[in-house]
Amino acid sequence: MLSWLADLSHHFSPLNLFRYITFRAGGATATSLLFVFFFGPRIISALRLKQGKGQPIRADGPQSHILKVGTPTMGGLMILSGLIVGTLLWANLQNRYVWVVLLVTLGFGLIGFYDDFLKVTKQTHRGFSGRARLGLEALIALLACWALIRVSGTPIATSLAVPFINGFVVDLGLFFLVFGPFVIVSAGNAVNLTDGLDGLAIVPVMLAAGTFGIIAWLAGNAIFSVYLGINFVPGTGELSVVCGALIGAGLGFLWFNAPPAQIFMGDTGSLALGGLLGTIALAIKHEFVLAIVGGLFVLEAVSVIVQVISFKLTGKRVFRMAPIHHHFEQLGWKEPQIVIRFWIIALVLSIVGLATLKVR
Repeated sequence: MLSWLADLSHHFSPLNLFRYITFRAGGATATSLLFVFFFGPRIISALRLKQGKGQPIRADGPQSHILKVGTPTMGGLMILSGLIVGTLLWANLQNRYVWVVLLVTLGFGLIGFYDDFLKVTKQTHRGFSGRARLGLEALIALLACWALIRVSGTPIATSLAVPFINGFVVDLGLFFLVFGPFVIVSAGNAVNLTDGLDGLAIVPVMLAAGTFGIIAWLAGNAIFSVYLGINFVPGTGELSVVCGALIGAGLGFLWFNAPPAQIFMGDTGSLALGGLLGTIALAIKHEFVLAIVGGLFVLEAVSVIVQVISFKLTGKRVFRMAPIHHHFEQLGWKEPQIVIRFWIIALVLSIVGLATLKVR
């Protein structure tokens, strides 16, 4: 919204700052952070009043989680509200990539909100039908991928870029409408599985957002993209503003979600943020890098898949409990140990993801 002020720079030269994506990304970060800081306590109080007993705790989960009974959930509303305010205020709203990412985020957020609502009202850790949820996610993701193709209007939209090999892309054609939704849905649910300990999911999400914010800015710049040997995708630089807004909202949320958490993110936030990251990865043609930067999310998802397959085929469990962060809890690791060590892993993976820009 504020980007139009750049048009007035011939009257007042400092307004020229609003032309720069980096300046507006910083503004979005600060705005989202302050919004969540200011309205966070009010949102928490309202959710605690409405939810009463808070998020139900799994009976078969780690015993230490019993202490968390009564903590409200749906904290994703704090993140999404800050993200939306920061984005609408600082992003160029004529950029269609911004709207595609926002609509996926809101769509997945609504699905997560309904799931959280059922859990809270029925006081069970089970939400609505898993198949129905996946079906709705797939539909939203499919529409988003179709929109990305239309927005781009170039063959690169349906292509899959391979890191480490300069200029090598594979045109997926119509198969992109299968591959793309798979990436978005997988990212959403992988982040959802990671959100099991206080502060565990939000920091890796912010690190991934920071990484993709940098890559989006580079991919949307004709000069830097050619220099680095990455695909030039006009217009995607504006997604850096969205990533900045997410980082600000995430920092504000972490203030209240840090151990011991005053509020849980819930599916409202985790599904939405995962869907956002998946959509941005598709838009900037760095799908493989998402698997690297989001390696922690991949590990959490794979641990659940392996656990389920192993138990169904052999009747035995590979891990003491899945997702894998619960396995380490069962081994005796304290929650802060697990959270901080997983943050370190996420940081290293983000650095590796950025390194792929030069290893070509």
